[in-house]
Amino acid sequence: MDYVGIDIGSTASKVVARGKKELEFVLPTGWSSKETTQTIKEKLRENDIDVLSEDTRVVATGYGRVAVDFADYVITEITCHARGGREMAGDHCSIIDVGGQDTKVILVENGMVQDFLMNDKCSAGTGKFLEIMANRLGVTLQELFDMADTGTVLPISSLCTVFAESEVINYIGEGRKREDIAAGVVDSVAAKVAQLSQKKSLAGRIILTGGLSNSRYFTRILSEKIGREVEPTERGRYAGALGAALLAEEKSR
Repeated sequence: MDYVGIDIGSTASKVVARGKKELEFVLPTGWSSKETTQTIKEKLRENDIDVLSEDTRVVATGYGRVAVDFADYVITEITCHARGGREMAGDHCSIIDVGGQDTKVILVENGMVQDFLMNDKCSAGTGKFLEIMANRLGVTLQELFDMADTGTVLPISSLCTVFAESEVINYIGEGRKREDIAAGVVDSVAAKVAQLSQKKSLAGRIILTGGLSNSRYFTRILSEKIGREVEPTERGRYAGALGAALLAEEKSR
């Protein structure tokens, strides 16, 4: 059997296949989750995985999960991220997932979701905010982190992305150093993620998942603000898709 997990996020879509074929890939979600879903189906077929076969089980999750019309099961992001995070960090862990549209904090105890929390529908504490600000500064996301690491934090106080971008534009107009602006941008996101995380009692290993999961700079800043070590994860962006694939397998037993 092939077990496929598909996580259609607001910014990127992640796919993990387990079983006869081991595969993982990520691609931009674009403007249409349905078109992205068809692209995923074709890419899987190119790798000898037929999602319509009786020998394949598919679980869909994420922002655009309803667009995956060939899924055998549609499961919530919390359940899938918890299962994927548990695979990465063990049965007793805390998962901080910084996505494109929202940030989630999931507490796992004895392998089960004990509690969770999501931010308001605002991108100011998410990866999308960092992408917008990186574009405004004319750099890539990695370059933003590299610059921030050498800069001094300039305060960005706005809770709204639009007003925060205005603050950045004002700093640019004043001739402030890009490194200092970048440091302020990253610090602002880390502060909002930390504020959300501190509403729950984090226990066990704390791991970061989502698009920023392998950034050692971001996890260092976040750790300082939380007062606990937050571990980067090399494959953290696949947490939801991995969890979905594992659940596809478990539901088939």
